[in-house]
Amino acid sequence: MNSHPSRSWLRVALLVLAGLSVCTFPLAKAQQEVASKRRIVDRRAPVYPALARSLALEGTVKVEALVASDGSVKTVDVRGGHPVLAQAAAKAVRQWRWEPAGHDSREQVEVKFTPE
Repeated sequence: MNSHPSRSWLRVALLVLAGLSVCTFPLAKAQQEVASKRRIVDRRAPVYPALARSLALEGTVKVEALVASDGSVKTVDVRGGHPVLAQAAAKAVRQWRWEPAGHDSREQVEVKFTPE
């Protein structure tokens, strides 16, 4: 036997609402982790990799840091730059600190490498 039509409608409505709540959660989280330009209060210089030095590599590594409300770095994602320099840039940015804020934020930074 088929289920009652109003029950089928109720199941569809519940599935739609469940789908909406799943879809809106990441959007709400993304709004909390807004891109901003918080001031850096402690910036550590990256260690120039020996291989990069021997090859006289220079360039800029673009990094996105997820910064916690207390100013510490939660995660670092390399967004561009020479692979030999990327690890050193990411390691340095993980040690940086930003000014505290009432929310997490995503900070775009560039780490420049020039041979001495």
